[in-house]
Amino acid sequence: MQKKHCAFCDQIVRITADGEYDQYIDCSCSPGGSYGLLRDSYESILALSFQQKRDMLHLISGYIREKTDCGEKVILAFSDLEDIVNAPGIPVTAEDKGDRLLQYLHRHSSGSGEPVVIHPLSRSYNLTYSPNLQELVYIIDRLQNENLLVREGMNFSLTPMGWEEASAIAGGRVLQQCLVLLPDDEKLQAEWQDKLWAKIEQFGYFPRLLASKNEAANSLVPVADSKLVIADLTGQSSEVYLAAGYALGLNIPVIWTVRSDEADTLRIHLQEIRPLVWETAEELMVLLQQELLK
Repeated sequence: MQKKHCAFCDQIVRITADGEYDQYIDCSCSPGGSYGLLRDSYESILALSFQQKRDMLHLISGYIREKTDCGEKVILAFSDLEDIVNAPGIPVTAEDKGDRLLQYLHRHSSGSGEPVVIHPLSRSYNLTYSPNLQELVYIIDRLQNENLLVREGMNFSLTPMGWEEASAIAGGRVLQQCLVLLPDDEKLQAEWQDKLWAKIEQFGYFPRLLASKNEAANSLVPVADSKLVIADLTGQSSEVYLAAGYALGLNIPVIWTVRSDEADTLRIHLQEIRPLVWETAEELMVLLQQELLK
Protein backbone atom coordinates (compact mmCIF):
# COMPACT_ATOMS: atom_id res chain seq x y z
CA MET A 1 0.00 0.00 0.00
CA GLN A 2 1.55 3.29 -1.10
CA LYS A 3 1.33 6.33 1.17
CA LYS A 4 2.22 9.95 0.63
CA HIS A 5 1.93 13.38 2.23
CA CYS A 6 -1.13 15.28 1.01
CA ALA A 7 0.27 18.49 -0.48
CA PHE A 8 -2.54 20.55 1.02
CA CYS A 9 -3.20 19.22 4.55
CA ASP A 10 0.23 17.54 4.98
CA GLN A 11 -1.37 14.36 6.31
CA ILE A 12 0.23 11.04 5.35
CA VAL A 13 -2.49 9.12 3.49
CA ARG A 14 -3.03 6.15 1.24
CA ILE A 15 -2.88 6.86 -2.48
CA THR A 16 -3.79 4.87 -5.57
CA ALA A 17 -2.71 5.48 -9.15
CA ASP A 18 -5.36 6.42 -11.70
CA GLY A 19 -3.66 7.02 -15.03
CA GLU A 20 -1.70 10.28 -14.80
CA TYR A 21 -3.38 11.12 -11.50
CA ASP A 22 -3.02 9.97 -7.91
CA GLN A 23 -6.09 9.57 -5.74
CA TYR A 24 -5.52 10.81 -2.16
CA ILE A 25 -7.82 8.80 0.09
CA ASP A 26 -9.41 9.82 3.38
CA CYS A 27 -7.16 12.74 4.28
CA SER A 28 -8.34 15.86 6.09
CA CYS A 29 -9.16 17.42 2.72
CA SER A 30 -11.76 14.72 2.04
CA PRO A 31 -12.63 12.63 5.13
CA GLY A 32 -14.19 9.37 4.02
CA GLY A 33 -13.62 10.32 0.38
CA SER A 34 -10.83 11.14 -2.03
CA TYR A 35 -9.59 13.64 -4.57
CA GLY A 36 -7.33 13.39 -7.60
CA LEU A 37 -4.11 15.30 -8.26
CA LEU A 38 -2.11 15.22 -11.47
CA ARG A 39 1.02 13.32 -10.49
CA ASP A 40 3.39 15.78 -12.18
CA SER A 41 1.87 18.65 -10.18
CA TYR A 42 2.99 17.34 -6.80
CA GLU A 43 6.61 18.52 -7.05
CA SER A 44 5.48 21.91 -8.41
CA ILE A 45 3.33 22.42 -5.31
CA LEU A 46 6.21 21.44 -3.01
CA ALA A 47 8.44 23.93 -4.85
CA LEU A 48 6.22 26.89 -3.97
CA SER A 49 7.73 29.44 -1.61
CA PHE A 50 6.84 29.37 2.07
CA GLN A 51 4.67 32.49 1.67
CA GLN A 52 2.84 31.04 -1.34
CA LYS A 53 2.09 27.84 0.57
CA ARG A 54 0.90 29.87 3.57
CA ASP A 55 -1.43 31.93 1.39
CA MET A 56 -2.79 29.15 -0.81
CA LEU A 57 -2.74 25.61 0.51
CA HIS A 58 -5.36 25.94 3.27
CA LEU A 59 -7.76 27.48 0.75
CA ILE A 60 -7.28 24.55 -1.64
CA SER A 61 -7.85 22.13 1.26
CA GLY A 62 -11.08 23.96 2.15
CA TYR A 63 -12.18 23.88 -1.49
CA ILE A 64 -11.57 20.13 -1.77
CA ARG A 65 -13.39 19.40 1.49
CA GLU A 66 -16.43 21.47 0.61
CA LYS A 67 -16.73 20.10 -2.91
CA THR A 68 -16.25 16.43 -1.96
CA ASP A 69 -18.60 16.83 1.01
CA CYS A 70 -21.21 18.03 -1.48
CA GLY A 71 -20.67 14.89 -3.55
CA GLU A 72 -18.63 16.50 -6.31
CA LYS A 73 -15.60 14.80 -7.79
CA VAL A 74 -12.43 16.89 -7.45
CA ILE A 75 -9.51 16.40 -9.85
CA LEU A 76 -6.76 19.01 -9.70
CA ALA A 77 -3.61 20.07 -11.50
CA PHE A 78 -1.07 22.70 -10.48
CA SER A 79 -2.49 25.07 -13.11
CA ASP A 80 -5.88 25.04 -11.33
CA LEU A 81 -4.66 26.33 -7.98
CA GLU A 82 -4.45 30.04 -8.70
CA ASP A 83 -7.91 30.10 -10.27
CA ILE A 84 -9.38 28.37 -7.21
CA VAL A 85 -7.69 30.73 -4.75
CA ASN A 86 -8.89 33.79 -6.66
CA ALA A 87 -12.42 32.52 -7.33
CA PRO A 88 -15.18 34.81 -5.99
CA GLY A 89 -16.75 31.92 -4.06
CA ILE A 90 -13.76 31.48 -1.73
CA PRO A 91 -14.71 33.00 1.67
CA VAL A 92 -12.53 35.84 2.93
CA THR A 93 -14.26 37.46 5.89
CA ALA A 94 -14.97 35.81 9.25
CA GLU A 95 -18.69 36.15 8.48
CA ASP A 96 -18.37 34.30 5.18
CA LYS A 97 -16.26 31.60 6.81
CA GLY A 98 -18.84 31.22 9.57
CA ASP A 99 -21.52 30.76 6.92
CA ARG A 100 -19.53 27.81 5.55
CA LEU A 101 -19.65 26.10 8.97
CA LEU A 102 -23.39 26.73 9.25
CA GLN A 103 -23.88 25.23 5.79
CA TYR A 104 -21.83 22.17 6.72
CA LEU A 105 -23.94 21.54 9.83
CA HIS A 106 -27.09 22.14 7.78
CA ARG A 107 -26.03 19.52 5.21
CA HIS A 108 -25.34 16.92 7.89
CA SER A 109 -28.46 17.32 10.02
CA SER A 110 -32.20 17.30 9.49
CA GLY A 111 -33.12 20.09 11.89
CA SER A 112 -32.02 22.35 14.71
CA GLY A 113 -30.67 20.63 17.80
CA GLU A 114 -29.48 17.53 15.93
CA PRO A 115 -25.80 16.97 16.82
CA VAL A 116 -23.09 16.66 14.20
CA VAL A 117 -19.75 15.23 15.28
CA ILE A 118 -16.66 17.09 14.07
CA HIS A 119 -13.65 15.00 14.97
CA PRO A 120 -10.82 15.58 15.14
CA LEU A 121 -11.44 19.31 15.39
CA SER A 122 -7.70 19.94 15.09
CA ARG A 123 -7.82 18.75 11.47
CA SER A 124 -11.14 20.35 10.54
CA TYR A 125 -10.29 24.03 10.21
CA ASN A 126 -10.61 23.64 6.45
CA LEU A 127 -14.40 23.56 7.03
CA THR A 128 -14.13 27.33 7.26
CA TYR A 129 -11.21 27.70 4.80
CA SER A 130 -9.17 28.80 7.83
CA PRO A 131 -5.36 28.66 7.97
CA ASN A 132 -5.26 27.22 11.47
CA LEU A 133 -7.28 25.83 14.37
CA GLN A 134 -7.19 29.12 16.25
CA GLU A 135 -9.25 30.86 13.59
CA LEU A 136 -11.77 28.02 13.49
CA VAL A 137 -12.21 28.20 17.29
CA TYR A 138 -12.67 31.98 17.03
CA ILE A 139 -15.39 31.47 14.40
CA ILE A 140 -17.10 28.80 16.53
CA ASP A 141 -17.07 31.12 19.57
CA ARG A 142 -18.51 33.96 17.50
CA LEU A 143 -21.33 31.78 16.17
CA GLN A 144 -22.08 30.57 19.70
CA ASN A 145 -22.20 34.15 20.98
CA GLU A 146 -24.62 34.99 18.18
CA ASN A 147 -26.80 32.04 19.27
CA LEU A 148 -26.41 30.29 15.92
CA LEU A 149 -24.81 27.06 17.11
CA VAL A 150 -24.20 25.03 20.26
CA ARG A 151 -21.00 23.13 20.95
CA GLU A 152 -20.74 20.28 23.45
CA GLY A 153 -17.29 18.75 23.12
CA MET A 154 -17.03 17.43 19.56
CA ASN A 155 -20.82 17.66 19.03
CA PHE A 156 -22.12 20.70 17.18
CA SER A 157 -25.74 21.58 16.51
CA LEU A 158 -27.56 24.49 14.97
CA THR A 159 -29.93 26.51 17.14
CA PRO A 160 -33.36 27.32 15.65
CA MET A 161 -31.93 30.70 14.67
CA GLY A 162 -28.84 29.02 13.19
CA TRP A 163 -30.98 26.57 11.22
CA GLU A 164 -33.05 29.45 9.84
CA GLU A 165 -29.87 31.32 8.90
CA ALA A 166 -28.34 28.26 7.22
CA SER A 167 -31.59 27.57 5.36
CA ALA A 168 -31.62 31.14 4.07
CA ILE A 169 -28.03 30.76 2.85
CA ALA A 170 -29.07 27.55 1.07
CA GLY A 171 -31.84 29.43 -0.70
CA GLY A 172 -34.60 29.10 1.84
CA ARG A 173 -35.10 25.38 1.30
CA VAL A 174 -34.48 22.56 3.73
CA LEU A 175 -32.91 19.78 1.66
CA GLN A 176 -32.79 16.19 2.87
CA GLN A 177 -29.67 14.09 2.32
CA CYS A 178 -29.84 11.87 -0.78
CA LEU A 179 -27.02 9.44 -1.51
CA VAL A 180 -26.51 8.58 -5.19
CA LEU A 181 -24.67 5.29 -5.73
CA LEU A 182 -22.95 5.00 -9.11
CA PRO A 183 -20.34 2.68 -10.60
CA ASP A 184 -16.77 3.88 -11.08
CA ASP A 185 -17.55 5.31 -14.53
CA GLU A 186 -16.48 8.94 -15.02
CA LYS A 187 -18.69 9.47 -18.07
CA LEU A 188 -21.76 8.15 -16.26
CA GLN A 189 -20.98 10.20 -13.14
CA ALA A 190 -20.61 13.38 -15.19
CA GLU A 191 -23.90 12.68 -16.98
CA TRP A 192 -25.77 12.33 -13.69
CA GLN A 193 -24.21 15.41 -12.12
CA ASP A 194 -24.70 17.62 -15.19
CA LYS A 195 -28.27 16.61 -16.00
CA LEU A 196 -29.91 15.09 -12.90
CA TRP A 197 -28.51 16.86 -9.83
CA ALA A 198 -30.74 19.94 -10.26
CA LYS A 199 -33.85 17.77 -10.70
CA ILE A 200 -33.10 15.87 -7.48
CA GLU A 201 -32.62 19.16 -5.62
CA GLN A 202 -35.87 20.46 -7.09
CA PHE A 203 -37.71 17.74 -5.19
CA GLY A 204 -36.16 18.64 -1.85
CA TYR A 205 -33.08 16.41 -1.73
CA PHE A 206 -29.41 17.29 -1.48
CA PRO A 207 -27.63 14.75 -3.72
CA ARG A 208 -24.28 13.38 -2.66
CA LEU A 209 -22.31 11.11 -4.99
CA LEU A 210 -20.72 7.92 -3.73
CA ALA A 211 -18.94 6.28 -6.62
CA SER A 212 -15.25 5.55 -6.13
CA LYS A 213 -14.15 2.08 -5.12
CA ASN A 214 -11.64 3.85 -2.91
CA GLU A 215 -14.55 4.94 -0.70
CA ALA A 216 -16.00 1.46 -0.31
CA ALA A 217 -14.68 0.98 3.22
CA ASN A 218 -16.42 4.16 4.31
CA SER A 219 -19.56 3.81 2.17
CA LEU A 220 -21.87 2.71 5.00
CA VAL A 221 -21.30 5.91 6.98
CA PRO A 222 -23.05 8.32 4.56
CA VAL A 223 -25.75 5.71 3.87
CA ALA A 224 -26.93 5.84 7.47
CA ASP A 225 -27.11 9.65 7.30
CA SER A 226 -29.32 9.67 4.20
CA LYS A 227 -33.07 10.04 3.84
CA LEU A 228 -33.10 8.57 0.33
CA VAL A 229 -30.73 6.41 -1.73
CA ILE A 230 -30.67 6.23 -5.53
CA ALA A 231 -28.71 3.21 -6.72
CA ASP A 232 -27.79 2.76 -10.37
CA LEU A 233 -27.03 -0.86 -11.26
CA THR A 234 -25.35 -0.05 -14.57
CA GLY A 235 -22.03 -1.87 -14.43
CA GLN A 236 -23.33 -4.06 -11.58
CA SER A 237 -20.92 -2.61 -9.03
CA SER A 238 -20.66 -4.75 -5.90
CA GLU A 239 -20.19 -1.56 -3.85
CA VAL A 240 -23.52 -0.22 -5.12
CA TYR A 241 -25.31 -3.45 -4.16
CA LEU A 242 -23.67 -3.45 -0.73
CA ALA A 243 -24.48 0.16 0.15
CA ALA A 244 -28.05 -0.04 -1.22
CA GLY A 245 -28.68 -3.29 0.64
CA TYR A 246 -27.48 -1.67 3.84
CA ALA A 247 -29.91 1.20 3.23
CA LEU A 248 -32.79 -1.27 2.87
CA GLY A 249 -31.77 -2.85 6.17
CA LEU A 250 -32.08 0.58 7.79
CA ASN A 251 -35.52 1.11 6.18
CA ILE A 252 -34.14 3.95 4.05
CA PRO A 253 -36.05 4.21 0.73
CA VAL A 254 -34.03 3.07 -2.28
CA ILE A 255 -34.79 3.98 -5.89
CA TRP A 256 -33.09 1.51 -8.25
CA THR A 257 -32.12 2.50 -11.80
CA VAL A 258 -30.27 0.81 -14.66
CA ARG A 259 -29.35 1.75 -18.21
CA SER A 260 -31.50 -0.08 -20.74
CA ASP A 261 -28.61 -1.91 -22.47
CA GLU A 262 -27.86 -3.74 -19.19
CA ALA A 263 -31.38 -4.27 -17.85
CA ASP A 264 -31.61 -7.86 -19.08
CA THR A 265 -28.20 -8.87 -17.77
CA LEU A 266 -28.66 -8.08 -14.07
CA ARG A 267 -27.29 -10.86 -11.90
CA ILE A 268 -29.82 -10.32 -9.10
CA HIS A 269 -33.57 -10.35 -9.66
CA LEU A 270 -35.52 -9.76 -6.47
CA GLN A 271 -38.97 -8.40 -5.82
CA GLU A 272 -37.42 -5.46 -3.95
CA ILE A 273 -35.25 -4.54 -6.96
CA ARG A 274 -37.43 -3.18 -9.74
CA PRO A 275 -35.13 -0.64 -11.40
CA LEU A 276 -36.23 2.31 -13.48
CA VAL A 277 -34.90 1.42 -16.93
CA TRP A 278 -33.48 4.41 -18.79
CA GLU A 279 -31.77 5.05 -22.09
CA THR A 280 -30.97 8.77 -21.87
CA ALA A 281 -30.48 11.16 -18.95
CA GLU A 282 -33.53 13.09 -20.12
CA GLU A 283 -35.66 9.94 -19.94
CA LEU A 284 -34.30 9.12 -16.51
CA MET A 285 -35.11 12.66 -15.35
CA VAL A 286 -38.77 12.05 -16.14
CA LEU A 287 -38.77 8.63 -14.44
CA LEU A 288 -37.14 10.03 -11.30
CA GLN A 289 -39.63 12.88 -11.21
CA GLN A 290 -42.52 10.41 -11.32
CA GLU A 291 -40.95 8.33 -8.55
CA LEU A 292 -40.19 11.32 -6.30
CA LEU A 293 -43.73 12.62 -6.67
CA LYS A 294 -45.25 9.41 -5.31
